[in-house]
Amino acid sequence: MHPVVKLQKDWYNEGHTKSYEFRKEQLKKIKKMLVTFEKPILQALKFDLSKSEYEAYTAEIAFLKTEIDDHLKHLKDWMAPESVKTPLTHTGSKNYIIKEPYGTTLIIAPWNYPLQLAIAPVIGAVASGNTVIIKPSELTPTVSWVIKRMIEQYFPAHYISVIEGDKEVTQELLDQPLDYVFFTGSVSVGKKIMEQASKRLIPVTLELGGKSPAIVHRDANIDLSAKRIAWGKFINAGQTCIAPDYLYVHHEVKADFVKAIKKYIYEFYGEESLLNEDYVKIVNRSHFDRISSYLDEGNILVGGRVDSKQLRIEPTVVDQVTWTDQVMQDEIFGPVLPILTYDELDEVIKQISNKPKPLALYYFGESEIDQQKVTERISFGGGCINDTLYHILNPHLPFGGVGESGIGHYHGKASFETFSHDKSITKQTTKFDQKFRYPGSKLGLKAVKTLLG
Repeated sequence: MHPVVKLQKDWYNEGHTKSYEFRKEQLKKIKKMLVTFEKPILQALKFDLSKSEYEAYTAEIAFLKTEIDDHLKHLKDWMAPESVKTPLTHTGSKNYIIKEPYGTTLIIAPWNYPLQLAIAPVIGAVASGNTVIIKPSELTPTVSWVIKRMIEQYFPAHYISVIEGDKEVTQELLDQPLDYVFFTGSVSVGKKIMEQASKRLIPVTLELGGKSPAIVHRDANIDLSAKRIAWGKFINAGQTCIAPDYLYVHHEVKADFVKAIKKYIYEFYGEESLLNEDYVKIVNRSHFDRISSYLDEGNILVGGRVDSKQLRIEPTVVDQVTWTDQVMQDEIFGPVLPILTYDELDEVIKQISNKPKPLALYYFGESEIDQQKVTERISFGGGCINDTLYHILNPHLPFGGVGESGIGHYHGKASFETFSHDKSITKQTTKFDQKFRYPGSKLGLKAVKTLLG
């Protein structure tokens, strides 16, 4: 067994993580840790991804603080045993569900939001009473280094530990007798994680991605739709799992939409976005080359320029693409927004429904009938009506995918539930005994038919 895994399993089995007071203090420690290391975190995010202080703080640090506050507010209630109804067959007994931690958990984090997506699952795992091993992404090594140093400063390795390395390290960890694996990343890697975890029957949560659509219908507020889509698509240079991957826009409003989104791209990032020091870069050369290749397809309406030295690609809008183009085959995960034009909403619903289920969907339009039609007929992880990304910021909404976009969910109470096993308990009375349940009872069959039908 890996030394850290053995250390954590032994310590967990001694019962140290179970009490409410212990869990509450650990959540407070995580928040204090984020405050103490705020400056190194911001510097690391700037170095690895060129994130501005505003974007880094709001999308990474502030998000985590809000999540911690929600857990601290509700943790005692979430931990309380949940009473359930007692049927006639169980007269005299008490029946309830205990929220039991799984034990030793592994959290495998991605590079696009390397702090938030490493620590957010930790919050749920800690609140649920587990020990935690964090495997940060090797593609953001500076952030990984900071995460390791701050965890080591605030927590002992037998409770929370950081193990750095590449995919071989991940594979080694997955060979261990872990109790739960939480993975955020691509669909292809997620399938491998699930396959390897299944060899030991380790339960998993997979937060994946896919091609998340946005739809702008003829009755949408075009200016506001363009503003919110530009924000949701190009924040973090499009390197967001729930970013609008492509856009369906009604032919009657297409021209106005393109004009509006161009205005907001320039307002957010300037007409020379490649020179904007606060505009996020692409994480590495491989991803830069992959995204740049999409610029050869379709007709560029906005943007299209690149800086190969700084690994930056302008916020770009393209049209005249088809589902046979490569840009429509893969999840883009970059600042390129393809536009498809449509006439009837039903044809859009049919097209999207025939594709793998997306992690997110964003519909823009005022008709409540059409809103309901889209949300009920298309299967997707979660999303917004007349907005993008904002559903992820509500701790009362569980976040996760469906089908190829993921398994399981988290945030707020959903995080606590994800890292907790529902242990069912019947506490039987000793004051009397139901004789019908035993062999040889003369009234047994009659009683069973009466009670159970």
